[in-house]
Amino acid sequence: MSDVEKAHTSEGYNVSPRATKIANPASLGLFSFASTTFILSLYNVNARSITTPNVVVGMACFCGGLAQLLAGMWEFPRGNVFGATAFTSYGAFWMSYATILIPGSGIGAAYTTQDEFEQAIGIYLITWFMLTFMLLIGALRRNASFIALFTCLCITFILLAAGAWTGKTVLNRAGGAFGIVTALIAYYCGLSELLVKGESWFGLPLGGIKQEHEA
Repeated sequence: MSDVEKAHTSEGYNVSPRATKIANPASLGLFSFASTTFILSLYNVNARSITTPNVVVGMACFCGGLAQLLAGMWEFPRGNVFGATAFTSYGAFWMSYATILIPGSGIGAAYTTQDEFEQAIGIYLITWFMLTFMLLIGALRRNASFIALFTCLCITFILLAAGAWTGKTVLNRAGGAFGIVTALIAYYCGLSELLVKGESWFGLPLGGIKQEHEA
């Protein structure tokens, strides 16, 4: 094995990865993704009566964006193509989303009507659903936690895209609710990666899926 499974036993318990000078960046990537997703999802469910999400821009640029991008780049030399692809892709997602929200970018102002802008956002979100679904396929033989993570994220993108296309607030709030669940699962996965066997008092299982290998 040359990817995420190398860091887990058949039971999904975190163990030391293969010998490398590069530390496991998975916790950084997962915590960064989880924190940014959690904040934006709370805004989407109108927590504390917040309707303007722009405070998330800083998080999206530097935490969800830059930190995840770096985590993805560090996964490549570790031989983890799946992790590298996921972290780098979602790092790019958060930076691109932040660019949309920054007034100075002129992206929102370029649309003549709010409806046209929302329709464009819907296409943007459904595209990320497609990528997330492909990553879900790649996660099917990894562990149950990653399967749950990408499944919830798929549902989140679908609901938010539908909310943008239809203008129905209930769909946007439902997407926010699933986003919160997604963030909590990502926090769990990140903590599991952080609690390395031999260096921590306990570990968190990811629900490893037994692999069959040729002799």
